[in-house]
Amino acid sequence: MSNPIPQGHEGLIPHLTCDPCKDAITFYREAFGAEELQRGEHPDTGKIMHAALRIEGRVLYLCDDFPEFCADGKPNSPKALGGSPVTIHRYVPDCDAAIARAERAGATVMMPPGDQFWGDRYGVVVDPFGHRWSLATHVREVSEAELADVMAQMAPIPEQ
Repeated sequence: MSNPIPQGHEGLIPHLTCDPCKDAITFYREAFGAEELQRGEHPDTGKIMHAALRIEGRVLYLCDDFPEFCADGKPNSPKALGGSPVTIHRYVPDCDAAIARAERAGATVMMPPGDQFWGDRYGVVVDPFGHRWSLATHVREVSEAELADVMAQMAPIPEQ
């Protein structure tokens, strides 16, 4: 009997809709050092129905936007929807270098790298396809008591 979970595909696998997907594969190679594992193109349109990449040992799935195959017939890429509420988080050896590399490849820096109260150097980019990526380097240990103290000092969130 074959393994019901393919080797290297354990755990959660983000599956991103990117428009156009071929450009996303190129961007993820340049920005994050992705390795392409698999690509399946639609025979008539050449659009990517399924692609698998590996970034630092973890798998990421991609596909083009295919509204014609969705029940509601509407596009669902972050570009078409005006953004995405999802952020993909990565720990990297050098947050500043990772954000600079992503920016050189075409990402927009939404939050420049900075030291954060929870012990990470952290920043956020949005890729050219509308997906947010947070990149962090853990720089110091922070106790639960220190975290609680900092959070208690934060300004309250205004009511809406």
